[in-house]
Amino acid sequence: MTDLRIALALVAALLAAPVPASHAQADDYPARPVRIIVPFGPGGPADVTARQIGSILQESLGQPFVVENRTGAGGVIGTLEVAKAAADGYTLLMMSNTQTANESLVPQRKYELMRDMVPIAPLSYSDLVIVIHPAVPAKTLREFIALAKSRPGKLNYASSGQGTPYHMAGELFKTMAGIDIVHVPYRNSGEARSGVIGGQVQMMIDAVPAMAPNITANQVHALATTGTARSAVLPAVPTAIEAGLPGYEATIWLGLMAPAGTPRPVIDKLNTAVNAAIKQPELQKLWAAQGELPMAMTPEQFDKFLRDDIVKWANVARRFNKAE
Repeated sequence: MTDLRIALALVAALLAAPVPASHAQADDYPARPVRIIVPFGPGGPADVTARQIGSILQESLGQPFVVENRTGAGGVIGTLEVAKAAADGYTLLMMSNTQTANESLVPQRKYELMRDMVPIAPLSYSDLVIVIHPAVPAKTLREFIALAKSRPGKLNYASSGQGTPYHMAGELFKTMAGIDIVHVPYRNSGEARSGVIGGQVQMMIDAVPAMAPNITANQVHALATTGTARSAVLPAVPTAIEAGLPGYEATIWLGLMAPAGTPRPVIDKLNTAVNAAIKQPELQKLWAAQGELPMAMTPEQFDKFLRDDIVKWANVARRFNKAE
């Protein structure tokens, strides 16, 4: 009987033991609205995608996912806000290859991406498109490169800021084409887009979904897309490789991160919800029409992807710095 009493006491103790906090958090998460900080301006690919994903997550997880734009310093300001936030899953970062490029381009930033943040999941990627103002006397990529070579330092191109995919794609284009064109950084992609449409700058490399309506409206002229195959959205536009720049490739991708220390069960719950969201047929159909394709990974796979991308853009930065 003594053994039986001991056994029953042990069972009672186990049943009465508190559930580990991280598991309790995951079971209850989210219990209040979640913020998605977008460190870029309204209307750009990151902002639009954050709102699309946030709407689906709100439906599947039962709490609002509120998108907040925190622009400035090429994405550094918004990223720092998330890095310093409570590690509880209620403040997330919508990030892109801007953040991985900034690891080598912005040494004075007050955070380190892979130290102060933890990967949740990637979302999507899309090709870029090289466009020029219609007044520029060039109809093809080869003609634009020839024009730039005849006018070193006289032509310029817009981007949404230092370290953004548009900036890095532009610098890679400069070095591979052997041309000298001047980088004009704007505060966000919408302003950069307006700059090339208005003729204040001659060229921009922009996301296909964002720039396609302006191409259709003849506000800009498309020279080439930046993927390895033609865009389904702009099938008449050749790739840069086809248009005379062998080996040139650049994309923009988007993903979600959280502050370091966020409980792993919360990260796993978000990863599962995001991967389910990007599989929804309606969203995939919408993205396909925009030239945006889903990316599905585990947190570990996304971690490796991010570390590899940091190395990739560090190599590109060294390359164009040598060319200056």
